[in-house]
Formats: sequence, C-alpha cells, structure tokens
Amino acid sequence: MKIGIMGGTFDPVHIGHMLAAEAARVAYGLEEVWFMPSHIPPHKEDAGVTGMMRLEMTAEAVAGHPSFRTLDIEIRRGGISYTVDTVKELREMYPEHDFAFIIGADMVEYLPKWNRIEELAGMLTFIGVNRPGTKLNVESLPDFLRRVVRIADMPLIDISSTMIRQQAAAGGSIRYMVPDRVYDYIVRSGIYGVQP
Repeated sequence: MKIGIMGGTFDPVHIGHMLAAEAARVAYGLEEVWFMPSHIPPHKEDAGVTGMMRLEMTAEAVAGHPSFRTLDIEIRRGGISYTVDTVKELREMYPEHDFAFIIGADMVEYLPKWNRIEELAGMLTFIGVNRPGTKLNVESLPDFLRRVVRIADMPLIDISSTMIRQQAAAGGSIRYMVPDRVYDYIVRSGIYGVQP
C-alpha cells in the first residue's frame, strides 16, 4: 500500500494542511495519508498545547475522510521527533507499505539539513506540495535527494498555524481557517483564547 505521511506540529491543524494532504494523495495515488503530530519538532519551539490535544484535533480534522487517519507514534515516543527514527519504526511495523513523506515546498530546499537525511532518503520518497507562485529549485538538491523528491501542486492559500494562533490571541475569528470539527474542539476546550 502507498502511504503518505503528513508530519507537523498541527498547532492547530488547519485547512492548508488538509489541502496539501489531499493534493499529494491525488497526484501520487496514495491509498492513505497518515497525519502524524510531532511531539517536539527539531526546528521549532514547544507547541502551544499538549501533544494529546494536537492529536485529538488532528483526529477531528480527518474524521469523515475515508483515506485519512492519524498516527500517534511521535506523541507516544516523546522527546524530539526526528523523522528518520519515525520512518525506521514505521518500516519495521509495516514492511509491506511504501512510504512518502509530505512536506511543504518551502521545506524541500531545507531537506539537506534534516537529521541523517541520506539514511532517510534511502527509506522513502518526499512529496513537496507546491503553492502557485512558489519558486522551487529541486536541481539545487544533492543527487541522492533529487532522485526521491516529487512535486505536487496545491491551491494557493496563505494560512499558517502561527497566524491562526496570533489571530485567536488578538480576539479575531478563526472560523473556517480550521475544519469545522477542529473549530468546535478548540471552542469546547477553551484553547488559543477562542471564545464561543
């Protein structure tokens, strides 16, 4: 089975994440996309809410999509979430699957800096989800990465979890920036300063 892994902090998961996952699924015939909240990503500060809350929000986001599901492997493991460790574990758990890691186009050029990237590149492909207007120079990547990086296009949407948290903290509305079920979860849980 061809599986796409959609990693991220998902603090909170938003419609941009959903569009990127769907674009990669359709473009490369992925049979499932597994959304995997990280515990502590190596390139970011701690998340604003607990890992369990981010996992629960992600479960709300994917509910109803027959090909989307959540994966709690990094939340359970704890510590800094290095993709190479996670993919190694996934390949041991599911040797019958082929994995692709879905990332934003802005992260593609950053791939050479990832922890143990040559080892990781030998275990999967990367799908860089490209937004219209984004310049992506795959040719600048080392040869071992050029061989495993694919590009999928997605609709232009300028949204981020940081922007959503800032807007919520300022008392603005975040309705429709996140899936409806995620919005309901945020309101119900009283996180990010969102008022009912």
